Amino acid sequence: MDLKEWFANRKNRKENKEVAKQPMPDEEYCALWTQCFQCREYLYTRDLRQNQLVCPKCHYHFRCGALDRIEYTADAGSFKEIDAEMQSSDPLNFIDTEAYPRRQEEASRKSGLKEAVITGVCTIGGNPCAIGCMDFGHFGGSMGSVVGEKVTRITEYAKQNHLPLIIVSSSGGARMQEGILSLMQLAKTSSALKDFSEAGGLYISLLSEPTFGGVTASFAMLGDVIIAEPGARIGFAGRRVIEQTIRQKLPSDFQTAEYLLKHGQVDMVVDRGQLKDRLASLIAFHARARTRSRAQAV
Repeated sequence: MDLKEWFANRKNRKENKEVAKQPMPDEEYCALWTQCFQCREYLYTRDLRQNQLVCPKCHYHFRCGALDRIEYTADAGSFKEIDAEMQSSDPLNFIDTEAYPRRQEEASRKSGLKEAVITGVCTIGGNPCAIGCMDFGHFGGSMGSVVGEKVTRITEYAKQNHLPLIIVSSSGGARMQEGILSLMQLAKTSSALKDFSEAGGLYISLLSEPTFGGVTASFAMLGDVIIAEPGARIGFAGRRVIEQTIRQKLPSDFQTAEYLLKHGQVDMVVDRGQLKDRLASLIAFHARARTRSRAQAV
């Protein structure tokens, strides 16, 4: 159904239940324009997507979903997903205003994903690697049992196959609906990364908007190289919570990628358009160094 047909049927929506159930037309028709959150400029959505969701006016980096991230980062057609069918159960029979399974269904409907992280293998600039991409659009990118398990599995896969590992974080923290099981993922993922590091693997952690809570307290900040996108907010507790706790006003740029770079908590801040080339160069450099060290050992 195109835009003209949808509006033609609009008058009959109250009388005709079938017409009322029909969805709005595709983004191609309805979301022609996107307003930038920073400069408030209206941008042509197609041009914005071609620019990797970066505002051409003020350089604001929009949130990037897992599927878009893979498209922008991996070589075309090279990505192969691993553990695609894993989904969270309801171990605590958790109910707040809604049952947890109902919330999961709604999150999947909105995001089109089964969980808040996608893992797999790909090539970047011709260099093979393992990759995991989180999606804030699914349940706020919260880390439950499945997210922790998938991150652990892709780390172990990278170790077994001698691949560099890239994890793109975008999360509000641990998933409260899974309670202590969610919190235990911090220890599990950190332990897997320790084994990966001791085996000589390269782990690159990319922090995107936003990265908070238990993800920051575990695998997000354990990279051999930690890269952040411009303007990304990164921290453990939120700004408001910290201000209320210490009863002080924090700097305006507090918890931004630039603030963390200035204070030595991230290694570099890289524009999204340059990210693929930077990752490819880091992976290639590590591969050459590893080959050289093996040759010297022999």
